[in-house]
Amino acid sequence: MNPTPHSMQHPITEDDIANFLANTPDFFERHAELLSTVQLSSGLGNRAVSLQERQAGMLRDKIRGLESRVVEMIRHGQENGTIADKMQSWMLKLLMTSSAHDLPDTIADELRTLFSIPQVAIKVWDVAAPFADADFAEGVSDDARSFAASLATPFCGLNTGLEAANWLPEPAAAKSVALIALRSGDATQAFGLLVLASPDAERFTSGMGTDFLQRIGELASAALSRLRSLADATLD
Repeated sequence: MNPTPHSMQHPITEDDIANFLANTPDFFERHAELLSTVQLSSGLGNRAVSLQERQAGMLRDKIRGLESRVVEMIRHGQENGTIADKMQSWMLKLLMTSSAHDLPDTIADELRTLFSIPQVAIKVWDVAAPFADADFAEGVSDDARSFAASLATPFCGLNTGLEAANWLPEPAAAKSVALIALRSGDATQAFGLLVLASPDAERFTSGMGTDFLQRIGELASAALSRLRSLADATLD
């Protein structure tokens, strides 16, 4: 019996050819004539094109992809600039609010206006005596305080009957909410809760980034800390 040729026992595969070409970079230098005869699919139907045409098409696709990324980066840069401007306007408004008693309303009004948030509510507890009877300091249960203290990062998701949603002007219209704990510095215990709400169930979702909301909470906390200081607690 004649021995079976090695090529019949182990036929050459496409991977073998690909590995050979990848590991033999001078192959096409020795066989340059092949480059002008190779025909490839154009990627647009059944039309065949030369290797050079196919490479040019792939390069054009790559350039279009890069152009799209540049446009997207410019758009994001413009959006970030707009957000930064709004944050600055918000902070200036808080700094110019001389009456500590007016701060919760100022924070809520500016968030609604600048960031198009339909509903905003704020509750603060353990406030100084002059503010103990204010609306923003009343109507908070121990459970709500415990919930706020448990928030290491802002909570975002559907309104499933959360107590904090009842602090909003129209609780039934709040389909999605963001709950942001208010803290003094690195304190573990929260002294308040900021509630943002929207009738759009997709406005605040569990998978969204919360860095911006975290900054909102930090700035609001710094401003509202005046309500807890007897030295600074004054009513105009």
